[in-house]
Amino acid sequence: MKALKHLVTSSIVLTMLVILLGAYTRLTDAGLGCPDWPGCYGFLKVPQQAHHIEQAQALYPDRPLESHKAWNEMIHRYFAGTLGLLILAIFLFSLKHKRVVLPSLLLTLVVFQAALGMWTVTLALHPVIVMGHLLGGFTLLSLLALYWWQLHPAPVTVVKQSLKLLFWPVLLVLAAQIALGGWTAANYAALSCIQLPVCEPGWTNQLNFDEAFSLHLGYDNYEYGVMSQSARATVHVMHRIGAVITLVVVAAYAIALWRSSSGVLKKLAFAVLALLLLQFSLGLANVVLHLPLGNAVAHNFVAANLVMCLVVIGYQLHRNKESAYA
Repeated sequence: MKALKHLVTSSIVLTMLVILLGAYTRLTDAGLGCPDWPGCYGFLKVPQQAHHIEQAQALYPDRPLESHKAWNEMIHRYFAGTLGLLILAIFLFSLKHKRVVLPSLLLTLVVFQAALGMWTVTLALHPVIVMGHLLGGFTLLSLLALYWWQLHPAPVTVVKQSLKLLFWPVLLVLAAQIALGGWTAANYAALSCIQLPVCEPGWTNQLNFDEAFSLHLGYDNYEYGVMSQSARATVHVMHRIGAVITLVVVAAYAIALWRSSSGVLKKLAFAVLALLLLQFSLGLANVVLHLPLGNAVAHNFVAANLVMCLVVIGYQLHRNKESAYA
């Protein structure tokens, strides 16, 4: 059991690192730094020798090798592959301890994540795939956190029944906002509005929902986006509106939980509130500072930790429900 606990803890740390690397790869426009998968220009690592570079260019004449982007992509793949092996090890160890439900989900999800990583390249950054890859990474982190809490059970806290019932709509609001953020990023819409509080003057006349939430099938390449400016601005505006709604809903829930709980739930509620305020501030900074790289990566990373903490709260609320609710 001790080895399993260490594996799960290591996997959580590595998943956080993979999420950071994934955000960095996307934000440095390195998602197609290697135009093939799982290798890079036909090699297991980025071509460096002159004759290897010549071979790479002959294979992909329309995709000149940019070494820094290729390394960003391959480093992300190396860490993601290591994470896959760790989760496989978790699954095998879990068979011994007869804890197979969550490990099975984890193994299935990490395999699907690998497929999404492949499709991200082969479908040339299709926004649906890119957004799905982001959501899959966040889900993987949350499931690993749930498994960690299963292996390290905390005392059950008595809370109001209403907080249990409200958890699901609050989680849905947060998940919808994260999906909107992923859609914004995947369609290169983060800088489509650079004024506060909503967008540039006249934005209401530019809304284009049909194009903004179309699947945009049939393009050969989605790098740098295929939407019009009006559609990108629409996505961006909806993400901003969603941010305000999420701030109000999640903050109200976290405050209510903090006031009425104790122990680990109280700490988790405080963590959610702190992460929520930090996330909102990072979002504002992205607009005011025109998407600085470090800030944008942090915005992605804090979102992952926010949903993870909220999911753990849900797990704690639903444990031993017969004795835990007043």
